[in-house]
Parts: sequence; structure tokens; C-alpha cells
Amino acid sequence: MNDAKKSAGNTTRTTLSPIEWAQLACETLMKTYEPEQLPPERFHYHQGVFLSGMGKCWRETAKPEYYDYIKRWVDSHILSDGSIRNYKDTELDDIQPGVLLYDLLEQTGDERYTKALQTLVSLLRTWNTNPSGGFWHKGHYPNQMWLDSLYMAGPIAAQFGHTFGENDFFDMTAFQAILMAKHTKDPVTGLLYHGWDESKMAEWADPDTGLAPEFWGRAIGWYPVALLEMLEYFPQNHKDRETLIAILCDLLVAVVKYQDAATGLWYQVVDKGDRPDNWLENSCTALFVQAIAKAVRFGYLDAGYLKVAWKGYQGIIDTLKFDDDGKLRIGHICIGTGIGDYAHYIARPTSENDLHGAGAFILMCVEMSLAQPAGQ
Repeated sequence: MNDAKKSAGNTTRTTLSPIEWAQLACETLMKTYEPEQLPPERFHYHQGVFLSGMGKCWRETAKPEYYDYIKRWVDSHILSDGSIRNYKDTELDDIQPGVLLYDLLEQTGDERYTKALQTLVSLLRTWNTNPSGGFWHKGHYPNQMWLDSLYMAGPIAAQFGHTFGENDFFDMTAFQAILMAKHTKDPVTGLLYHGWDESKMAEWADPDTGLAPEFWGRAIGWYPVALLEMLEYFPQNHKDRETLIAILCDLLVAVVKYQDAATGLWYQVVDKGDRPDNWLENSCTALFVQAIAKAVRFGYLDAGYLKVAWKGYQGIIDTLKFDDDGKLRIGHICIGTGIGDYAHYIARPTSENDLHGAGAFILMCVEMSLAQPAGQ
């Protein structure tokens, strides 16, 4: 990038508001991909998290091009009879994009979206579970609960209960969240391990506890983001509501302790920032910032935690780059990652504008646009 472009980039970095950053990220990805070509070419959470962020940006800006882009992607998978093309009904990852259907149903009244939602959410009634009743993350991972799973199934099910009056989904999602926290929470750090295998048969499972060996940033990030989405739809008098809020706050308070003081970012393996081969990662940081700011907005956390959120937000903004065409480049994003040991997480490649990270970035920016400005 030449000096003039560098100067323009530095100016942009200091003048754009959070919602403007969200829009820039949306528009960069829109220029990169036609909606039908978003990778991978199936009904999957990679696209779902990015388009969920875009949907929240649309709610704040009312820009019709965002709604139209989301609708085109959804309609490339939801057929005329309401059936769903190219998804795996044994993977929670492929249920998550169904959250996009609620806005489309509200705007159009098209019963295709109702049918598709019923198809996706009804799968949870007969989902494979471990002996304690916890959802398997994927059909070929018997008895394994992953933190990621709550984001994939919790929000869509809670909103389904709210939209269609099927209250058993509140009990179902609360049970999954509480069970996951019970078995993955570390009593020393307060952090959650990436996964738990009740059978203790997974290669990564501790032979005594069944726990994953590490605290991976993005997995931990999905969990509070999911809880906050769920709580938006839970009845105020639900028996588990206060328990979920307590779990949420305890986790976020624990996460704050591991924020890097110099940059405001969080590490790939959250609790091992002192190791020279560990590295700062943007997608987990964006999810933590979004969750902290949203928890403050809902009154679950004290407003003082906004300082932490703004520091993390600015930390990510400081890493951003622009290409020669002026497109935003969001870097330091870990690619899709399963459960493993420390070396496994540290060796994972990073990418730019990976949909995990772009989606997390947009979610963060939209939430920060609703937050009290820094310094006030």
C-alpha cells in the first residue's frame, strides 16, 4: 500500500464509528462473494454467523441491500416446498443458519421459512445425547459436548419457543447450557474447557474427567454470545433464567482477567498468554467484546466493564488493514478448529476475512454501536 493509501487507512481507523466499521465489513464481503457463493457451499454456520452479523447491521441501518443479500443466500438453500438443500441433519453446525429465517418470515410471511424452521428445530427433540442428556456436537462424535454447540442450537431453539409458543424449548436449551457449564467449568480459572466427552473415549479427552485439555478462545466466545441471544427470548419468570445469567456473568468476569494489557486482545489459548508461541486472535476477542458490552447493556454486568470492551474493540481496530482496492482486511482469525492439545491450537493457520472472524467482527461492531461511548 502506498503512503497515500496508508494515510487514508490511518484516518479511517480513527474516524469510523462502530456501525460504520460493521457496514464496511459487510460491504467488503458482499463485493467478494455473490451470496450464493459464500463458502462452504452448504447450509452451514460459517455463513450463518456472518449473515447473522449482517442481519443485526440491517436492523440498525435499514439498508435494504443487506436484507436482500441475506435473503438471496437463504433462498438458494430453502426450496419452494420449504425443504432445505445441502445440509447435514446430524451436525449442530448446520442448524445454526436457521436463525436467519426469523427476520425473513417476519418480513414476508412466507410459510417456506416456517416449514424450514420446524424441520431444523424439531431435529433437537430426537438429537443424540450422552448419558447425562447432553447433545452430541456431531453425529460422528459420540457423547462429545462442545462449547460451540450452544451457539449452533441454543439461539434458534429459544427464538422458536418464543415465536411459536413451544415453551419446552426454553427448558431444553437451558438444560444444555447448564449441563455444559457444570462439566466444563474450571474451578481455578473460571474458564470453560473446549469440550467434554462423558464416555472419555475421544482422543483428546482426559481419562479421568473426559475434559478437553485447553481453553480455546473462540469456543469460549461462542458460549456467552449464545447465552445472551437465548436470554433475549426467555420468559422473565423462567425457572432457569437467573442461573443462566449467573453462569454468563461468572464466565465473563473470568475472561476479563486474561485480556492482554498492552493490546486489549485475547490469546488463542486464553490462559497461556505468557508462552512465546501463543498468539493474539481477533475472532475470540470480538466475541468477548460483544458479549461483555451486551451483558452491560442488558444490566447483567456493571457498566465499568465497558472499559474492557472498548479496549478490546480498539485492539481489533488497530490490527485492521486495507487492500489496494480499499477493501477491509480482517486478519489474525483462526480457521475452523476442532478440539486438541496446546500444540494443536497454536499450529492452526490464520486467514483474512474468514467468515468466522468477519461475522464475529460485525456482531461486535453492531453491539458497540449501541454501547455508551468510551470515556463517558
